[in-house]
Amino acid sequence: MRVPREGEEIQIHSYKHNGHIHRVWQETTILKGTQYIVIGCNDRTLVTESDGRTWLTREPAITYFHSQYWFNIIGMLREDGIYYYCNLSSPFVFDGEAIKYIDYDLDIKVYPDMTYNLLDEDEYEQHKREMSYPNVIDHILRRNVEKLIGMIRAKKGPFAPEFVHNWYKRYTTIKSNER
Repeated sequence: MRVPREGEEIQIHSYKHNGHIHRVWQETTILKGTQYIVIGCNDRTLVTESDGRTWLTREPAITYFHSQYWFNIIGMLREDGIYYYCNLSSPFVFDGEAIKYIDYDLDIKVYPDMTYNLLDEDEYEQHKREMSYPNVIDHILRRNVEKLIGMIRAKKGPFAPEFVHNWYKRYTTIKSNER
């Protein structure tokens, strides 16, 4: 697997278990790319939904993907603090053009005070039936919900106090050097 390079602009593609496209982020700037971790940033990026609807992201966001974890994390920089949106998903792959992963419906929203909510459990159960998620996937996802909650509580990885701010500073440096 090719590793995305710092400063490279790529897309992010989210799929569902049945192979259908779910959502596409048009442009993300790579801040760090290794075999195991990809960190990127997007700001006012065009997002296309599976039904063709489009919208623009509202604020800068740091994206975190790990090849060993069944989740990815988006840290959104808002005026009142950092909000995190965590997608339970397959580990990412990078095909040279886009980061790709399967979205498994369950999400965790984390607020600036580090409180959090598990979201979309009904959607997960519905899609689990409709798309016949194997039991092994269900077990993996449940373990990764616990792993993610542990990281949130411990303020580790992307939840560490300066993680999002430091990577956003790196993004602004890369963008200013492009001018």
